[in-house]
Amino acid sequence: MPEGYDVLLRDGGIAHVRPLLPTDRDALHELVDRSSERSAYLRFFTGGRNTAHAYMDRVTSDAYQGHALVAAIHDRLVGVAEYIPIDGHRADLGILIDDAAHGHGLGTLLLEHVALDAAEHGVHELMADVLTENRPMLRMLHDLGLEVTQRTEGGTLHLGIAAEPTPGLRAGIESRDHEAGCASLTRVLTPRSVAVIGASRNERAVGHKVLRNLIDGGFPGAIHPVNPNAAEVAGLACHDRVPEGVDLAVVAVPAARVLEVARDCAKAGVAGLVVLTSGFAEAGQPGAESELLRICRSSGMRLIGPNCLGIVNTAAHLNASFLPHNPVQGRVALMSQSGAVAAALLERLDVSMFVSVGNKADVSGNDLLQCWADDPHTDVIALYLESFGNPRRFVRIARRVGARKPVLLVKSGRGEAGGRAVRSHTAAAATPDVAVDALVRAAGVIRLDSVPELIDAARLLAFQPLPRGRRVAIVGNSGGPQAMAADSCERQGLAVPELRAGLLDARAAAALGNPVDLTADATAAEIGSAVRAVAAVPDVDAVLVVYTPPFGSGLEETRRAIAEAAKEAGKTVLACVVGHDGLIDGRVPCYAFPEQAVQALGHAVRYAEWRRTPEPVAIPVAADREGARRIVQAELEARPEGGWLSPDATARLLDCYGVARAESVEVRDGESAARAAARVGLPTALKAVGPVHKSDVGGVRLSLRTEDAVRRAYQEMSERIGPEMTGAIVQPMLSGGIEMIVGGVNYPVFGPLVMVGLGGVAADLLADRAFRVPPVTDPAGMLAELRCAPLLHGYRGSPAMDVKALEGQLVRIGRLLDDLPQIAELDLNPVIVTPDGATTVDARIRVAPAQAPPSPLLRRLR
Repeated sequence: MPEGYDVLLRDGGIAHVRPLLPTDRDALHELVDRSSERSAYLRFFTGGRNTAHAYMDRVTSDAYQGHALVAAIHDRLVGVAEYIPIDGHRADLGILIDDAAHGHGLGTLLLEHVALDAAEHGVHELMADVLTENRPMLRMLHDLGLEVTQRTEGGTLHLGIAAEPTPGLRAGIESRDHEAGCASLTRVLTPRSVAVIGASRNERAVGHKVLRNLIDGGFPGAIHPVNPNAAEVAGLACHDRVPEGVDLAVVAVPAARVLEVARDCAKAGVAGLVVLTSGFAEAGQPGAESELLRICRSSGMRLIGPNCLGIVNTAAHLNASFLPHNPVQGRVALMSQSGAVAAALLERLDVSMFVSVGNKADVSGNDLLQCWADDPHTDVIALYLESFGNPRRFVRIARRVGARKPVLLVKSGRGEAGGRAVRSHTAAAATPDVAVDALVRAAGVIRLDSVPELIDAARLLAFQPLPRGRRVAIVGNSGGPQAMAADSCERQGLAVPELRAGLLDARAAAALGNPVDLTADATAAEIGSAVRAVAAVPDVDAVLVVYTPPFGSGLEETRRAIAEAAKEAGKTVLACVVGHDGLIDGRVPCYAFPEQAVQALGHAVRYAEWRRTPEPVAIPVAADREGARRIVQAELEARPEGGWLSPDATARLLDCYGVARAESVEVRDGESAARAAARVGLPTALKAVGPVHKSDVGGVRLSLRTEDAVRRAYQEMSERIGPEMTGAIVQPMLSGGIEMIVGGVNYPVFGPLVMVGLGGVAADLLADRAFRVPPVTDPAGMLAELRCAPLLHGYRGSPAMDVKALEGQLVRIGRLLDDLPQIAELDLNPVIVTPDGATTVDARIRVAPAQAPPSPLLRRLR
């Protein structure tokens, strides 16, 4: 079973779950003593507690053969769940929950975790005997999401629970995780009362600024300044300590006092802390930050920060920050890891909520995504991140949220180096930033390069309907900016279709087509009329209005006309009013330059297409997974530090997944190379084993037509490369076809990534590549992204290649990487694609020690 971890309960509380220890005996007996006789009877089928106490002695004895988890709330053990194997595939199930912990979802959570652990250990069915009168237990087992069979004997139900995860279990876990995540932040983001700890009388102090913002922002709940050295601050009576039952405490005291304050808040039953104070992990003090988190988790408090600006909820009139102004209410929820970036964003972006997460010790983007998915005041979610805490969980949550609301992301650090001294082609190309791109793309997240680009996209997505397609009509009074808009549409992959004759009045006759130039003296009414006319065209999905002031009717009248026309359009309408950014009449996004507008529209179009795309379905792969695991395990037992697999081990591993490859014979000298050439058939290829990039060091010789030529080539190659060459492989020559590369890399944090591109010696030079997070569900779409794709489909009279075979390679390699996290790097280069198939000619695989990632179904706080 896994190490201890924290989990969220249905009501937002926090429990700590860990494997049972023999030292838990006393705490388990106390749990029995606190349980009612009714609870003991329902669990153990007998009156009194003697049977329960005997059971606790048994599970903590050295002879115990089961697997058990315990849960603690506020450092008190309140639950135990176990399974005891009966035979190879069945196990008995048992659970006991403290009466005081009933109704919080703890029992369901423990059953989830026990079932997942049992399935991982090869248990197919969990057996449970439940009294027919124990309706809460029966309801919990049936609601879990696993398949349940039952038979009745007297007053007892004998249940069989399939341990293998089902779609029902997955859906149930997602729903319960979402409910718990939202509940845990409700009292923090929409508090009824706020304490400001460190509320100074000094108007320049952070604590005073927070208090002033709360008062000036009109917070309707109770505000409690905490300052033992003052009677009142800003007209409010001060407290020596935080009052009991406060929902939110904002901490603005020196770093040395934060832990003491956190303990006081825990005793007072505070729901959440916002720690503004710096001087923790970012200042080289990770131990203090870990202790702060421990205090919060053990008492059930959520923690925002430390080292943050605070939080804002404009709908609730909550400004618990030290921002220099009160943010304006809007439809965008904003999370930022950087205070400076957040301050700049809030100058130009109206928000529903804002959370500055600082060091992200606890509350992160994952938590806020869960919460904002249901917020009625939020239509768009915007994130500025400097790091990912749990990127795999982020993808799972963002995909669910993105199906309802757009998620925008600016992630700094695009220039990171991957830090590998020796790289395959794939590892050199698949940098951590490329992994981020692939992850967020899979989740439908809109990744942006800059803060201004985020603001532009957020305005459009928050106030306009999603485009139904890529067809754009451009209407305006200035030919130059309109032409720039059309050029930008082409770069963004948007269409600017021809408009039919007679659509507009005589003024536009000279410019019919698209863009529609109404000329500089077009009135506001004429521009509005033109917008209505093109919006009514079935072949138009979005209308971009380009207006250069002060011509025609002037800026204000034209803006009003655009807003009125947009209100009636029923389609996406946006404007470029040259030199002016913002919103027109609170509903039409307005951009200073055409490229800004078209770039924002491009993001909206691609997001809308993602929303319309059906949920991806994994393509089944027939594979010998156990055989593959044995090969990798044997290699790591021989070399615990890992390394490049031998050609033989590489071939056997690929064979486990049905990856088509050329016949290869491993050789150690010139004589064995000559014999191998005669065996596979001349002409042959000779390739060195050892160097990562063989072509760079003369480690590849092709079209060797005699055994003697093969013998000489081996000798020359060995002398040229030296001790780095540990042998060679001999292969038959394959003629014709397109050389492609298929590769993969596994990052411990991000997980696996699959790459495809133009291969051979030009792989790095041309850098024509596409990436996906496995499982690869759209191999055809992946190939379509490549500039070289026309070569595969028959270019300039050449025959079409067997693209389906290449797609199969991508799916199989994705499955291999998903199954085996120990595969650190993988290169199939080249894969020769011909009209008759796709054959791997050269393959390299590097293994490294790696832990299997935790099950995505295991609910836990990061």
